[in-house]
Amino acid sequence: MEINRELLDTVCRIAVEAGAETLPIYRSDFDVATKDDDSPLTQADLAAHRAIVAGLSELAPDTPQLSEEGAEIDYDTRSEWREYWLIDPLDGTREFVNRNDQFTINIALIEDGRPVLGVVYAPALDTLWFGATGMGAFRRRDDGQGDGQGNGKIEPIRVSPARADKPRILVSRSHRSDAIERMLAGMGDYEPVSMGSSLKFCVIAEGGADFYPRLGPTSEWDTAAGHGVLAAAGGRVTDARGRPLRYNETDSLLNDWFIAYGDSGHDWLAHVPK
Repeated sequence: MEINRELLDTVCRIAVEAGAETLPIYRSDFDVATKDDDSPLTQADLAAHRAIVAGLSELAPDTPQLSEEGAEIDYDTRSEWREYWLIDPLDGTREFVNRNDQFTINIALIEDGRPVLGVVYAPALDTLWFGATGMGAFRRRDDGQGDGQGNGKIEPIRVSPARADKPRILVSRSHRSDAIERMLAGMGDYEPVSMGSSLKFCVIAEGGADFYPRLGPTSEWDTAAGHGVLAAAGGRVTDARGRPLRYNETDSLLNDWFIAYGDSGHDWLAHVPK
């Protein structure tokens, strides 16, 4: 598939339309179900899933899709895919349930195991982050100039040099593992930045934080879109041994431990517990 601005803009539109499906539910007295893995599921997850699947099917009918809400595709089938859409219809369901506004709609295009296009939309914040290989990364937000429909000001974004004396480290609102606590205890002085869902990747991409360690389980759809945005902004996402995080390479859809950062001049791996 040719990666161009028209494609990127269309995926952005699909994400915003999916986000619009979630907001009436978010503002209502919605029900919460529990999936087999004990994670929460709302009507909003399913509404966004349906909107994204329909939009991408119209855009690229021959390109496979893998979504959190439709992940029962066996690896024998997936292993044949060179290119596919990787979707998290609503990332941060716990954030959604807690109504702290930090949930997102995530769409990534994966080619040969890496995200070449990423779109992350935060409906409650009406802010969109997007980027693609060779095109750079951008943010569009309703800062008083938009209309609440994802039509605000567009500006390019880029990672920033790390603060050597007091790095800004992203910590999860919902997931704090023992390994993370041990790592933070050994890092010296740092500025914690609390953020939910895949917004953590976007904050690094726009220069608002330096480092995001995730030393615990995540699924590939949790990271792909944010990874795509961060990579387009000049950042990196690697496993705990420094290898680029890759997608759809095993029968498992779980990621290894990973770290995400903007400034490659700092040895972030040195902080990761062995």
